[in-house]
Amino acid sequence: MGIMRMRGRVRVGPRARHRAHVDPCNAIRNEESGARSGRPEPGNFLSAAEESMAYDLAIVLPTFNESGNVGPMVDRLARALAGIHYEVIFVDDDSPDGTADVVRRLARDHDNLRVLHRIGRRGLASACIEGILAASAPFVAVMDADLQHDESILPEMLRRMREENLDLVVGSRNIAGGSMGEFSNWRVKLSQLGKRLSLMGAEHELSDPMSGFFMVRVATFERFAHRLSGIGFKILLDIVLSAGPGLRIGEVPYRFRLREHGESKLDVMVGLEYFELLVDKHLGDLVNVRFVLFAMVGALGVGVHLLILSVLLHAAGLKFATGQTVTTFIVMILNFILNNSITYRDRRLRGWKFLRGLVSFCLACGLGVVANVSIANEAFHHGVPWVLAALTGLLFTAVWNYGVTSMTTWRHERLSSEQRARRRMAAAAVQAGPNGNGNSPAKTA
Repeated sequence: MGIMRMRGRVRVGPRARHRAHVDPCNAIRNEESGARSGRPEPGNFLSAAEESMAYDLAIVLPTFNESGNVGPMVDRLARALAGIHYEVIFVDDDSPDGTADVVRRLARDHDNLRVLHRIGRRGLASACIEGILAASAPFVAVMDADLQHDESILPEMLRRMREENLDLVVGSRNIAGGSMGEFSNWRVKLSQLGKRLSLMGAEHELSDPMSGFFMVRVATFERFAHRLSGIGFKILLDIVLSAGPGLRIGEVPYRFRLREHGESKLDVMVGLEYFELLVDKHLGDLVNVRFVLFAMVGALGVGVHLLILSVLLHAAGLKFATGQTVTTFIVMILNFILNNSITYRDRRLRGWKFLRGLVSFCLACGLGVVANVSIANEAFHHGVPWVLAALTGLLFTAVWNYGVTSMTTWRHERLSSEQRARRRMAAAAVQAGPNGNGNSPAKTA
């Protein structure tokens, strides 16, 4: 126990009273020693800095449209962590269903509950990073808010962190006592493939590197936090690949459960973000990851370009300049659609914005198209084979297209304060029910 925070007052528990009688000189020496090493000395229970923190444990729960799971999650944590002084941090990415307001209402009766409401930012990995850094405890557990992770193993994870002086404890489905639960076969195979790919070049062995359920020592996390990519959903893999050698890891088995409320976030884009994370960890110092995706779309476009151009030249009998012009515009539209779905999925354009984006994309690439056709046509008339002439024109415009469209077509737009307010009001109305006799929503911070 430590400082038990009650509404309107602070109650000092045994842990806090013990700290009050620590020799200040020894405390200073211990804290300085811990600061130099970044972790407690071997055999020590906690460093002085860790011992002085408000809570023993923090639980970070990233959320997006999880309003139906917040209450059950809070209740389950209360049962599982009885006797442990802990806090719960929900990191919500401005959920349209009012998840943040549900947390605020519950916080009226739970002093250890709070929400980080993120505006204009989205992504599980970055949400976890912000939540961990906002914690007031020496250890932080990260888990999903969809009730699929087994909260009952949290005390065992905490015990191992303390008694074995570990930096990271992972909830594993792949060791004795663990299970994938009722996962479909394709998801099991996908997880196994991800495991094999993630361990390529890794300095640490993990039975379940794809797990989203783990506990980390904050002092250790802070040492490599600036090296994290914060991309996609696999924050554990990001941590392991960023930490470097010397990370002390333990594993605790658990059985994966089925989601009870809400919808799964797993789709093709999650796989793409996983690939993006691997690229960033291995090539991030050399090339921009988004440009890699843009280039992959472009490479596919090259194949399509050459195929269409071949048909137009040999089957339709068009002149090269005409065929190159027509093909360029067809492939440009295809590239816009693919980049909108893949490369810029976090800024995806829909409805009228999609049409405006297409026009913007075509206009932004207009100068590149002129240069493409002019350079390719000139090369062709100087005896360069049509394939190489076409590739020359495409190569010239590749970097131009990426640079200009990233700043125009897919520039990052934030919701206006009025739009955000309308979304919160709509979510509150849904939660109140058709008769309007539900609990009134909490004020928005």
